[in-house]
Amino acid sequence: MSLRAIPDSMDPTVVGAIDAELDRICREQRVSIRLAIESGSRAWGFPSPDSDYDCRFVYVGTPERYLTPWPTRDVIETPLTDLLDVNGWDLAKALRLLVNGNAVLIEWLMSPIVYRGDVEFLDELRALADEVADRDRIARHYLHLGSRQWALFGGNGSLKKVFYALRPAMALRWLREHPRAAVAPMHLPTLLGQCELPADLVAAVHDLTELKSRTREMGSGGVPASIARFIEDEFSRAVDAFPSAVRSDLGAAKAVTAEFFRKQALD
Repeated sequence: MSLRAIPDSMDPTVVGAIDAELDRICREQRVSIRLAIESGSRAWGFPSPDSDYDCRFVYVGTPERYLTPWPTRDVIETPLTDLLDVNGWDLAKALRLLVNGNAVLIEWLMSPIVYRGDVEFLDELRALADEVADRDRIARHYLHLGSRQWALFGGNGSLKKVFYALRPAMALRWLREHPRAAVAPMHLPTLLGQCELPADLVAAVHDLTELKSRTREMGSGGVPASIARFIEDEFSRAVDAFPSAVRSDLGAAKAVTAEFFRKQALD
């Protein structure tokens, strides 16, 4: 069964251009795109009127692509345009990064906007991520990402940048409140809805999101106090809540991941 989930708010002309680009990649690169999603602010739940489109995909090549001592590149990149940013990873690369604690593939798996994909592939890859992802390393990924963006904001910078610190902080909160999980939602409203949060914080986030949705230029200024406190508190807590010790034994995770890869690429 094929996947597609495109909100009515997205420009059908641009969506059509993305579909055409994905078709071209499959044809010219001789790959099968197993999942193609939106990964930018549209999928995160806080788009602006001028937000561009960030399509990311996972692909699998022909068996011959993997049975050679001279493997090809494991990324496919297309030229950037004013509105489109379309690129993807070979499944092998995506799986290696997943096992090593990179949260990017997990984000793609949780996107609410899907251009195309296979239901069985997505379900099995999500199950694999739940099994092999190291929640401490995933959390540290969010901590480093969010802390860097918060430092760039500097307390009085572009209000758009607040969201790039707020979403990682909210993911850290979600992980703390769901101690058995390693895969957090990428969608900010979903994170808000699945956490126990002060009413004033939720209201402030909703107000800032609404402002971003209807203006091309939010300008600079101070962030609402409830949001600033939340971001700083979650980053501070994460340092102790998610240890940075390196996971020593990846043997089991690599074995089950390799089995998944063989099924997808060589069967």
